Amino acid sequence: METPEWDKVTEWVREYLLDSTDPYTQLRHADFAPEFIGGLPLTAVSSHNARVLVQASRRTIDGQVRLLRALVLNDRLRNLPYVRDAEEYLAQLERDAETHTSQDVFRTHVLRGGAEVFLDRDDLRETLRTFVADDHKSVLLVDGEPCSGRSYTYTFIRHIAQHQGFRPARVLLGPTATATKVVRRLTAFVSDPRAGAVPQAAADLDDPLPALDEAVHWLVLQATGADDLFWFVLDDCDRLDPGSDVWDLIGQLALTIYEYEPVRRAQAPRLVLLGYGESMRQLPYELRHSMCRDRARTAGPDDVRAFFDRYVREQPPPSLAALVAEEREAALAGLVDVAVEEVLAAAGEADGGTGGNPPGGPGSSDGPAGPAGESYMRRLGTAVEGAIRVYRALG
Repeated sequence: METPEWDKVTEWVREYLLDSTDPYTQLRHADFAPEFIGGLPLTAVSSHNARVLVQASRRTIDGQVRLLRALVLNDRLRNLPYVRDAEEYLAQLERDAETHTSQDVFRTHVLRGGAEVFLDRDDLRETLRTFVADDHKSVLLVDGEPCSGRSYTYTFIRHIAQHQGFRPARVLLGPTATATKVVRRLTAFVSDPRAGAVPQAAADLDDPLPALDEAVHWLVLQATGADDLFWFVLDDCDRLDPGSDVWDLIGQLALTIYEYEPVRRAQAPRLVLLGYGESMRQLPYELRHSMCRDRARTAGPDDVRAFFDRYVREQPPPSLAALVAEEREAALAGLVDVAVEEVLAAAGEADGGTGGNPPGGPGSSDGPAGPAGESYMRRLGTAVEGAIRVYRALG
């Protein structure tokens, strides 16, 4: 679930679950575990308590499911139209929880309960596995040719975040990006907006290095002390102006995060740079052993076929169960052929098969724009997701 959905959940918790002067008793009645309730710093202020409960619940998938289940069963919410949204969120989280326990989430190709796909990128999957597992790795750089799917990486990072307990904070860069703007955007992720917190040096970074250094240290300190574990994702680094002060910010940010490793590595943020090529400004020398690299590549018809080969054999239509093995295999192969043909046609294989690329994430610049202004990557992803919906309807 994304921030707008969690904002809704927080409001429901405040209005219907914790609208009480005795929040601990309310949570006991909602069947939250005593040890979980005992660790919550609740007060008499329902808005504060709602934020605390949601933040604590979001740390694990099981906690998220437990919270949404409590809301769905709440007597006051059950009689309101909002309960339909809550039930939808719960169903999505339950699917995510099942994936978490039954599958290797780093190898998953169908994400968010079947609503999103992530094609290919086997090297990225293993690079991310290493990056997550190694506390001494603090910077991930993703390179690749223009339109090769670098920003698409963010789709999979969001998926991994749901299962590994961190929160990605993404900022899209471009020719007009400045260090001040990027620091302010990242600060909005790590700070409680109700507290009115701003970095001491973020108001004006026109005095370059001293102010920048101070703002970056403040930002990393806030992220390290937050309830959530943050990954700062700077996307479209290759679109920065060569003279932009964001290059200095990236170096300072990477070094400051690295310096937190010895004492607070488990809670310190990590930095992901999408579209950051080896020919771009080198990061500080101290980080040479703290970086992981991935190189995006163009996905083509073979990758689409590999996806559907795997998918239809993992989830064959029940209608084929009565067929003998050879007939069943032929039927599955036929379904794969049809799916590949329809997907490539829908995505515009003619303009993407040799120079096009897999679908990019929201706001991504990956992939050449099609007639409707969408990149090939987006069109391909939309086409695959549409084919999956048709396939599931076969029964």
